[in-house]
Amino acid sequence: MKKCYTANTDQSLNKRYVVVSYTLFTLKYMLVVCISLSYCFYSTQVICQEAILHISNGATDKEYCLVYNSLWTNLSLSLSAATAYPLVNLSSRLLCSSAGVSPAIVRGKAVVVMRGGCNFSQKAEIAQDLGAAALIVASTKPMSPPGANVTEYEKVQIPLALMRYMDFLDAQNVFGEEMQVRLYAPAVPVFDASIVVMLLIGVVTVALGGYWSGACERERLRASRGGGGRGGEEKSDSGDLALYSPLKVVIFVGLMCLMLVLMYFFYKYLVYVIIAIFCLASATALFSCLDALLDLAKCSPMSVTVLGGSVSVRSVLLSAVCVTVAVVWGVYRNEDRWIWILQDLLGVAFCLNFLKTISLSNFKICVILLSLLLLYDVFFVFITPLFMPNGESIMVQVALGPDAAGEKGNTVEVPAEPSTPYEKLPVVMRVPRFSAWTQNLCGMQFSILGYGDIIVPGLLVAYCSRFDVWVNSPKKIYLFCCCIAYLCGMVLTFAVMLVTKMGQPALLYLVPFTLLGSALLAWRRGEMRQFWNGTTYEVLDSTREPLLPDGTPDSGSGGGKC
Repeated sequence: MKKCYTANTDQSLNKRYVVVSYTLFTLKYMLVVCISLSYCFYSTQVICQEAILHISNGATDKEYCLVYNSLWTNLSLSLSAATAYPLVNLSSRLLCSSAGVSPAIVRGKAVVVMRGGCNFSQKAEIAQDLGAAALIVASTKPMSPPGANVTEYEKVQIPLALMRYMDFLDAQNVFGEEMQVRLYAPAVPVFDASIVVMLLIGVVTVALGGYWSGACERERLRASRGGGGRGGEEKSDSGDLALYSPLKVVIFVGLMCLMLVLMYFFYKYLVYVIIAIFCLASATALFSCLDALLDLAKCSPMSVTVLGGSVSVRSVLLSAVCVTVAVVWGVYRNEDRWIWILQDLLGVAFCLNFLKTISLSNFKICVILLSLLLLYDVFFVFITPLFMPNGESIMVQVALGPDAAGEKGNTVEVPAEPSTPYEKLPVVMRVPRFSAWTQNLCGMQFSILGYGDIIVPGLLVAYCSRFDVWVNSPKKIYLFCCCIAYLCGMVLTFAVMLVTKMGQPALLYLVPFTLLGSALLAWRRGEMRQFWNGTTYEVLDSTREPLLPDGTPDSGSGGGKC
């Protein structure tokens, strides 16, 4: 897959190469159907439901996760402003009555009791009547913000929060019975630096993928002219394919809809198929990207003769590295603390290789595909909740996973005990929220961007890059303007998300920006007819040659590598 075009190759070798290329394309085709599951952009939003319990004994400090209700309890915004309380261990009690508890023991102190037996407001009122300064409820069940009616909110004046029982046992092992505690809830800024990182990942990936596609088109045309003038719509020997039929586009989107519905009903079975496909496809894509970089750096393939055949040492070593990265991700895919780095690396490589490998033949196909996917996205995000029994979005349910109860909406649910991580589809870029220290104590919080939000507009960006080659645009004006349109669409997506505090389907903004931006440019330059018809237009048969990297016309030299 690293050559854009190969001429005069051995027939048997060529057949094997095409078989391998089409096999890999089949894997990518299956995976891109699954990419349709996560077109939405999500960023977990938290509204003051998680806090920090700071415990100290004068020599050691440690912090634990708390869950509280901001409508019920007001906590300090910083550790320095929080009041320190001695901690009293009443974890052997439920505190549903004051019997057997001396007010002198708990007066002016924070009290730990067990969850259950009665509601939270009853526990809080009893603790308050005994003179306690704060109530901490240890839970062995998943924790959600404690709730009550309005009148009960007014009766309780002391802080009330839940903590994991396993965390309390850990604190006892670390500090013993002499503990000073402070409860505080740092403000979580609306804007997080992870948004900037996500924006850079999206824009840079789209731009590089588009540029790579244009470079491959230049090499294909150069080799075509040097090898006897193959037609513009023929596929190169590398196995790169183009979508040129509106019917195929409609069938493609229909298959995506079918796959999404199947994933909704059979998620726990199909998720492992998707994970296996992702490992294979992403390892192949990473090899293709790194191999192209080494070619650009003019690194020698270091070929050696083995059993009468030539073997590239560089390719063998590179293959080992790429397979290792994919295997490490597959083994540790549920380690949220660091595995997101590998997932993003493999995801960027997959998107780049996809944009280089798959092409849309003309702007008409771009309009049809992007418009259908926009309707598809809006339907499965906004319309399906209207008729689903539980009122949930099929897209959100599948993208986050059916067991991701703590990540849906604005309600936090923190698991009380270690549990088997639920499987998530590897079809998103994930960047942890850097400023959400409080939430990361309770569980990593991520900003998420679906691969589809990169690949779908990226196919149009790649077409613009190839059109630059066809019309000899030395400044790559179409590629540049389409990337700017993509950037504007992403910025608007983030802006709406921050204002509404809700995840947004990014294609709702990206598709209009990129389609209208590129169409207006073609109209302004008087090239709309060529732009609309693409490879079927006579521009490919004109006497104008594609430009070389130094800006001079190509004279029809031999084939080269992308």
